[in-house]
Amino acid sequence: MKQFISFVIKESKHILRDRRTMLILFGMPIVLMLLFGFAITTDVRNVRTVVVTSQMSPRTQQAVENLSASEYFDIVATVHTPKDAERMIRSQQADLAVVFAAKRGGIQFIVDGADPNMAQQWTNYAQQTIAASLAPNPSSLASINTKLLYNPQMKSAYNFVPAIMGMLLMLICAMMTSISIVREKEKGTMEILLVSPVRPLMVVIAKAVPYLVLAIAILVVILLMARYVLGVPLAGSLLWIILVSIIYIMLALSLGLLISNVAKTQLVALLLSAMVLLMPVVMLSGMMFPVESMPQILQWITVIIPPKYYISAMRKLMIMGVGIDEVMQEVVTLTVMTVLLLTIALKNFNQRLA
Repeated sequence: MKQFISFVIKESKHILRDRRTMLILFGMPIVLMLLFGFAITTDVRNVRTVVVTSQMSPRTQQAVENLSASEYFDIVATVHTPKDAERMIRSQQADLAVVFAAKRGGIQFIVDGADPNMAQQWTNYAQQTIAASLAPNPSSLASINTKLLYNPQMKSAYNFVPAIMGMLLMLICAMMTSISIVREKEKGTMEILLVSPVRPLMVVIAKAVPYLVLAIAILVVILLMARYVLGVPLAGSLLWIILVSIIYIMLALSLGLLISNVAKTQLVALLLSAMVLLMPVVMLSGMMFPVESMPQILQWITVIIPPKYYISAMRKLMIMGVGIDEVMQEVVTLTVMTVLLLTIALKNFNQRLA
């Protein structure tokens, strides 16, 4: 046991001495959290809006003032006909037109639909803003009834933060573990380690332990940033959030060990990590695009993508505040994947480095 602890201490000192590794381990999560949380956002901001009305009644004036006062809309013009508004949208001078009909008090939205998702969001925001100003009038907008659960402010960080956690923990744990072991192979020091009194499997596990500790530290940093920088709630049990994350971290470490069995050089390990992990995590995990919207064949492929289950569990635990019983399917799936990958990785470890 003392020899095993010595290997863990040796690997920990090696990691701490490598400033580039430490910069990647802690710098990349912070930069990506800030990038996805603030810069890459689907929040509605400064929508260029045209108001179409033949006459400005007190009711219409109140609605326009609410739109103008909102941080979401920027009133760029007031025109008299829908054709004038459509012309401005087609010439890229506006994004949205709000048409106040002279008869029956009706309202029509003309929107640039080049991006359907954003167009839907613009329309929803405009409906809510106008409905707030016209709500006291029972004859106006009576058919509009919108209720948003879990994210009433429609902040994109609520959606992105759990996804970022799944991506970062997978990439950092798997990539760093695989590169660390392959680096020993390249330098020829792995052969020296394997002829030591410690069993080869213990050597491999000892090299993974420091990354497990570092990944937990990174998880703490991510959760603190999510809560206090990005304002994402931790509605569920913090204990279960951490425990499920540890299972996922162990899965990522196991995948890194498996990649190290195949790769002969650090470059190959890096390329394998990027091809095997980065694209599936971003495209097929539900991070950027809903799995339900994908073609059926891609939905079948997502079944073997571990981040899909972790991201789903984190969204439920962090945002929805459900109990562990509601994410038991995801937890069981991640546990089975972890055991399977770890067993395969350790079994296939080439003791002679042939």
